[in-house]
Amino acid sequence: MKVLRVFNNNVVLAANGSQEVIVTGRGLGFKAKPGQEIDDAKVVRVFVPSDGRDPDHLAELLAGIPPEMIRLVTDAMTRVGLGQQAESKPTLVMALADHVTGAVQRFKRGEHVAYPLAAEVQSLYPAEYAQAERILAQLNAELNHALPDSEAVAFTLHLVNAGFSNGDLSYTYQMTGIIQQMIAVIERCYGIELDQHSINVGRFITHLRYLFVRIRQHQQLDREPEPIITSIEQSYPEAMSCARAVADIVRIRLDSPLTGDEIAYLALHIARVTSDAKEERRAARADETAH
Repeated sequence: MKVLRVFNNNVVLAANGSQEVIVTGRGLGFKAKPGQEIDDAKVVRVFVPSDGRDPDHLAELLAGIPPEMIRLVTDAMTRVGLGQQAESKPTLVMALADHVTGAVQRFKRGEHVAYPLAAEVQSLYPAEYAQAERILAQLNAELNHALPDSEAVAFTLHLVNAGFSNGDLSYTYQMTGIIQQMIAVIERCYGIELDQHSINVGRFITHLRYLFVRIRQHQQLDREPEPIITSIEQSYPEAMSCARAVADIVRIRLDSPLTGDEIAYLALHIARVTSDAKEERRAARADETAH
């Protein structure tokens, strides 16, 4: 690898063949000049941006975060099986490292932060929450347990947010609240209660998350032939009515009307999740009767 730009003693932008990468390591940039070969012995981490972000700009942001915190976060992610994300998503590493830096400072000042939507975050994003808890445990092992358990909520949102190439944490908070509101509307439409910890609801929430990605990237589905949409409307009238109510939430909260295709596919997912919920409820009642 060859140096392209030095940001500080610990962060440089480098060329690895035809690819630009961000390289970190204590003393790596000390007296380094563009064009020089990088001393591999000093390299701690190599970040390969894969989300369309400008490597030069990311390296500049990375240089503003304490290098020891970058190391702690990347090591923790690697130990819990997120090493690939740590290397390919420097924005995630930076967000977590910057957050942990602030959390440690708050701990030293005796301050405590209560995160909103804590219950919703645990319910809607169980996989990321489990990862966040493991990252938190790894960090606390190095930080003398300076981070409270509630920080797992913030870590979860950062992990979820990593799925949005241009998103920020405020959008992820907003998305979380909207998903919760959508589920409440579906429950009212069908007069049922959805188990947010069930596999079926988890699958539905995954669809919603991809929907939010498409909305954020201005890439909503809009290419299905009209007969397909008409067939869905005729086959699932109740679900279509509910999907339109859910679409109204998106339009009002995000100022982004859903296309006919998105509403139709939303109806299919609503029909499926409610049918599964009803079947689970019938099975539970049958089991109770048998006992």
